[in-house]
Amino acid sequence: MNSTLMNLWSPKFASQPAVFIPDGPDVTYGQLQNQIEIVTAALRAGGVQAGEPIGIVLPNNLEFLVAFLGTTWARAVAAPLNPGYKVEEFRFYLEDAGAKAVIVGPGDHPAREAARQLQMPIWECGLDAQGRVFVRQESVGHGRTSVAANEVPRTTDVALFLHTSGTTSRPKGVPLTHGNLMASIANIAATYQLTPSDRSLIAMPLFHVHGLIGATLSTLHTGGAVVVPAKFSAGTFWQVAAKYDVTWYSAVPTIHQILLGRADQDNAPRGGLRFIRSCSSALAPAVFHQLEERFGAPVLEAYGMTEAAHQMASNPLPPGPRKPGFVGQGTGVGIAILDEKGQVLPAGMQGEVCIRGTNVMHGYLNNPEANASSFCNGYFRTGDQGVLDENGYLMLTGRLKELINRGGEKISPLEVDAALLEHPAVAEAVSFAAPDAKYGEEVHAAVVLKGTATPAEIQAFCGKRLADFKVPKVIHITQAVPRTATGKIQRRHVAAHFLKNA
Repeated sequence: MNSTLMNLWSPKFASQPAVFIPDGPDVTYGQLQNQIEIVTAALRAGGVQAGEPIGIVLPNNLEFLVAFLGTTWARAVAAPLNPGYKVEEFRFYLEDAGAKAVIVGPGDHPAREAARQLQMPIWECGLDAQGRVFVRQESVGHGRTSVAANEVPRTTDVALFLHTSGTTSRPKGVPLTHGNLMASIANIAATYQLTPSDRSLIAMPLFHVHGLIGATLSTLHTGGAVVVPAKFSAGTFWQVAAKYDVTWYSAVPTIHQILLGRADQDNAPRGGLRFIRSCSSALAPAVFHQLEERFGAPVLEAYGMTEAAHQMASNPLPPGPRKPGFVGQGTGVGIAILDEKGQVLPAGMQGEVCIRGTNVMHGYLNNPEANASSFCNGYFRTGDQGVLDENGYLMLTGRLKELINRGGEKISPLEVDAALLEHPAVAEAVSFAAPDAKYGEEVHAAVVLKGTATPAEIQAFCGKRLADFKVPKVIHITQAVPRTATGKIQRRHVAAHFLKNA
């Protein structure tokens, strides 16, 4: 059978609940299928062609799910973007993806302005009076009248296009095929033994593989239901979980820590969940134990990345051993530790974590240099450093890459540097990761001035160019940035210097 997102769930689930939207519509699988088919037909009638990237800028809601699946069912490429981006960011990501149109919600939004500047067709997506999802093309940009061919997607078609922030260059484009996504979804469903009786509370944004693949599509694949609030709210989390009989949720450690910190005041239950999943950032062993003790559920730490269509490893459900500080064993994914020459290292030896499997992308978009350096002897090089124990459990020991991982949001320091350097008073700027109790890492920056400016003024300046989570939390004003003996700037040395003196 053709393994694509059109085969995500079985027709036998038609009468079962699929999506619950708190304070919004609830739909069965049959109703969801019908709405997706209507959106698919509308996109084709509007001239959206096979293989064309379509930007999707929507919050977590039914509209996102229907627009995403409708786009992929039409053989187009869904390119979801963070709704919190500014106009300049939308312009960059839409252009870089080669987007031919953008799907946005009603009302003014920076994505609309970016699309207008790019003379790109805008599709409005919302709910009609009956609570059903619609899309309609607005008369902006170069509208097309040709109707797209009524062809079903193929396993080798690219279904999802995302960006992963580069450490030494511009963000890299990651094309993931239907086959990549379905392989990852099947791996996740098998790892957690998901069934039609499961209900997942979606705490992560759907524009990330964690929320989309790790928690949502994996649940729909197995006939369970997803509960999709507009955004994560600690104050209502347990009320929503109880109302919809939620059996599990997946989140970054930051969210777990927030829920832990207010568990008693929120009267959080001490049991009831089948498991809690943690991914996208390292979970401290202390937090692991606190979560299990307070919420009375096994905590399963996993390891994922965009290039692998999310999950690569996970700790198993009981009675399998859960190891705090480890991200578990490969989940339908081959994991090896390679040395600098690409040779496989034995258990207990530290090296680069490398993976292979049908979930792994075939290569970055239009980036032969990155592809040449990212694949070795049939493996994809993650850029993470780690060690496998004798039972195949992976422990991550550091990152070879310099990305700043703020609560699961991967931030390119070069992008932050570029925004800082646009300030007329900034002569030099080096951003780096600083340890943070809440987010794991925060953005700091060392800045050499050539004029007069306060840290607050520089932050406000960056806030007009970068999404809020990318703006440096702390700016260290300095006379000079530390350099190596050869005059090079190395972020880890800069970070060590300023954090030591902080």
